[in-house]
Amino acid sequence: MAQPSPVTVHTPHRPSWDCLVCHEPWPCDPARDELRADHDHVQVAVYMWQQLEDAVHDLPPAPAVVFFERFIKWTG
Repeated sequence: MAQPSPVTVHTPHRPSWDCLVCHEPWPCDPARDELRADHDHVQVAVYMWQQLEDAVHDLPPAPAVVFFERFIKWTG
C-alpha cells in the first residue's frame, strides 16, 4: 500500500514554487523543518524528488545543480 505524501503547513504555490505562507522559495526553512520532524529521511527524499520533477516543468530552466541543492541536497 502506498504511503501518503508528507504534508506541511508551508506548501508551494505553483507555478512559482514559493511558499504560500512565508513567500520564500519552497521548500522554505520551516517546510524543511516540518518534513524532517514528521518523516524519516528516506520518505522526505522520495517526496522531494517527486516535487523536483514537477518543479522543473514549472520553473525557468536552470542548471541541474540548482534544483538538486534546492530540493534534494538538504534531505541527506
